Amino acid sequence: MKQKISSDFKLGILGGGQLGKMMIQAASKWDIEIHVLDPDESCSCSALCHQFHHGSFKNYNDVLEFGRKVDILTFEIEHINIEALKVLEKDGIKTYPQPEALEIIQDKGIQKQFYSRHNIPTSNFHLFNNKKEILNAIHDDIIHFPFIQKSRKDGYDGKGVVFINDVHNLNRLFDVPSMIEEFIEIEKEIAVIVSRNENGETNTFPTVEMEFSSEANLVEQLICPSEIRTDLDHKAKELAISIIENLNMVGNLAVEFFISKNGQLLVNEVAPRPHNSGHQTIEANITSQFEQHLRAILNYPLGSTKLLSPSVMLNILGEPNHTGKVFYKNFETCLSKEGIYIHIYGKKITKPFRKMGHVTIVDENMEKAKEKAKFVKETLKVISND
Repeated sequence: MKQKISSDFKLGILGGGQLGKMMIQAASKWDIEIHVLDPDESCSCSALCHQFHHGSFKNYNDVLEFGRKVDILTFEIEHINIEALKVLEKDGIKTYPQPEALEIIQDKGIQKQFYSRHNIPTSNFHLFNNKKEILNAIHDDIIHFPFIQKSRKDGYDGKGVVFINDVHNLNRLFDVPSMIEEFIEIEKEIAVIVSRNENGETNTFPTVEMEFSSEANLVEQLICPSEIRTDLDHKAKELAISIIENLNMVGNLAVEFFISKNGQLLVNEVAPRPHNSGHQTIEANITSQFEQHLRAILNYPLGSTKLLSPSVMLNILGEPNHTGKVFYKNFETCLSKEGIYIHIYGKKITKPFRKMGHVTIVDENMEKAKEKAKFVKETLKVISND
């Protein structure tokens, strides 16, 4: 039997982005050989993994060939070839999270139906095959303004999502299979990362509050611990555990919630992997989300998620109107302050609002942490250096 923390043991990661990079950094404390499959030969993981395999995680043959070279397979992006994963699973190669759970999560419509079946609170929704069906439903008074349209597949970081306020915005509709959600007036957006190993042990990380960039439609800043009511905090963690158990899923699951203006807690969507809402755990928690994901998929005891310190996490985004070779302006200025940890993902080219890194700010006093975060946000700029 191979020991999972020996260099004879091969862990494969589908996707070579920043989540994979931080997973490799967590695994480096142990003696695991990491293989990565990605179409970009200069991706964030390429310089860190033991073996890099050039290929597409969406391609059936690439995933199948890659999976047969490793002992356990995981992923840092959902948009991968499910059919290849199912074949590998039949061949005895464990994939965590499992393809059955991923298949539900990949399709936002099926994901919503899953919530309905299991009495998980979520916003009202309708499913449509194309733009014409949506227009007909508006005409027939089935759906009402304002509403949110989400493409059922391949959306991420705000892509594949559009807000339709009135009839004048209908030209913005996607002509793809999609989901229409009722518009919810939101008080706060929060997230809980829950982990589960093969033995069925579960553990949750402290709830975080997320603040979104209206321009980029992705997370700009989060704070931990959240400042929500205790009963909502407990309910969010209970729902996260319920979802991962009903999915019978192994690994990390990030569950994003809305808290509506009238106090309702509603599940927005989930991600079956380490997630942007858990980056601060590297410095601020006893166990990071990346080590916890490894513990879960290797079926080791889950680590403590206790906070070491309050924290704020900022995404480092490419500045508007800057595309080209990246330059981090005022990097040293920010690094000189206590409690500021800058993570650079290693992407060579910056683009407007592209995630280029993140900063975690820790302080015993949350207000001081927020002040430092404001300083970093105003000071650290990602620009092109062409």
